Amino acid sequence: MHNTKNVFNPVLFFCRIFFLFAGVFLFAAPQTGNSENVRTFNPAVQREAVIIDSAHNYDLNPHTANYSSEAQILNALYEGLFSYDPVTAEALPAAVKKFRVSPDRKTWTFTLRSDLKFSNGDAIEAQDVLRSWLTLLNPKTQAPFASLLDCVKGAADYRSGKKEADAVEIKVKNAHTVSVQLNTPTEHFPKILCHHAFAITHTDPNVYSGPFIVERRKSKELLLKKNIYYYDADTVALPSIKIINSEDTNENTFAFNTGAAQWVTGSIEPEKLYRKTDIIIYPQFSTEFFFFKAHRDPWKNSLMRQATLALFPADELRKNAAVPAKSLILPLNDYPEIYGREEYTPDEAADLFTEALEELSEADRKKRPLLHFAIPDYDYAKKQAELIADALKKGGIDVFIETSPPQRYLESLQDSGADMFTYTWIGDFADPLAFLELFRSSSSLRETEWTSQIFDALLDEASVTTTPKERYKKLAEAEQLLLDEAVIFPVSHPISFNAVDMEILGGWFINPQNIHPFKYLFFKENQNREELREGFIRAEGLIPRHLRRGC
Repeated sequence: MHNTKNVFNPVLFFCRIFFLFAGVFLFAAPQTGNSENVRTFNPAVQREAVIIDSAHNYDLNPHTANYSSEAQILNALYEGLFSYDPVTAEALPAAVKKFRVSPDRKTWTFTLRSDLKFSNGDAIEAQDVLRSWLTLLNPKTQAPFASLLDCVKGAADYRSGKKEADAVEIKVKNAHTVSVQLNTPTEHFPKILCHHAFAITHTDPNVYSGPFIVERRKSKELLLKKNIYYYDADTVALPSIKIINSEDTNENTFAFNTGAAQWVTGSIEPEKLYRKTDIIIYPQFSTEFFFFKAHRDPWKNSLMRQATLALFPADELRKNAAVPAKSLILPLNDYPEIYGREEYTPDEAADLFTEALEELSEADRKKRPLLHFAIPDYDYAKKQAELIADALKKGGIDVFIETSPPQRYLESLQDSGADMFTYTWIGDFADPLAFLELFRSSSSLRETEWTSQIFDALLDEASVTTTPKERYKKLAEAEQLLLDEAVIFPVSHPISFNAVDMEILGGWFINPQNIHPFKYLFFKENQNREELREGFIRAEGLIPRHLRRGC
């Protein structure tokens, strides 16, 4: 998918509680169809849409951005060879007009559309694709998603500094043709290329390739304007989109109730919503988990990690989860069953801990183990950490809890000396590899210091198998190894929460990756709905503070 790495969102925790106890929720069945039938709109009723998001300092560099909220915006500002279908989140041709794959499935040849332009009017050509991808792979960029291109010959060697850029087997055939040589067949290659990291970029960061441009940027507001040079501009309905960052649940709720905002992805008060059916909650292709950074003793020891996780109060940690997780990957059709991490009895945990201590050196056995645990400064994360600390202390392990500001948490992972972290990952495409890639030894997405030649070999074997069933089998073996080695402790599969007025806003669809491309959004003709909103505003006699003139 887009994807994108995301720290725990307190809004999602609130949604879990609300989902379980308030009784107001919507689990919609997946819609059928594709983008060809979702953009019928009346130009006369189109106007600026307003989206309210949680407070966030957006990184609008598509190569370095990490968060899911940034992905929604970057998919509007930039586009690559493929983009996301708004209904299924599958890959749709975007900048690419057509492509062909060689008989051995290792050579992909892409032909670009001839009418592509950047937002300043410059033509987009094959050389721009090559330059954009090489910029992503450049070791100096330190792009988190760069290793997803390791399937391309020479890409891993270049991004790791072993070889120069000319070793990468991406060749420009002519102004509109790019050829890519892969190491092994990669059926999901188009799905990877949907991600904003692989978009076509300009040398000027203020020039864009997607359906919108940045018109204005303030500390708590971002205004996007339609890109008139976008090849598909005629089918982009909205002239502009205002994105407001706000944690004021009362103001956000009022803005949504009065129609001043049509979509709220952040803090809101569901019980105060004018129409409860505007709340949309559904499972997401994502997982919240704890992981070890196994960089020093005693946590480099697999048995010590197993003993530590055996002490975790698993049932208590998962009890408020809408979708509890005992394995890393949300089950997919035809994916083998995984033996996940269950709750251990106190006796089982104690026996395993005693066995683990016997493997340590005499010096380590004499001192009480200390687990350094890093978390973002959220109430939910702190409560989880306190549960774990209490359980481990009773089992013989002390815990030091370190908190970081939420906006800095992800950036601090590489430099932190902590032994354990909390993490939430949203799959960039609907495939197990979207999660397993986090633990490959050579991955740029890797945060843990754990390495396993067996794990890497299973991923390599999966890439060359000839049948989907066999491929899933190898990937499942890799996931099982990850769990057996006690590298991670899964907690939940987070749910996606949105408040969307779908009687007014069209082109918004439920999909497992919570990707809703802005270019498909449009205002519906619904005069009765507008009159109801206006009546609500008159009755209240107020305008949300952050939408008042002059604020």
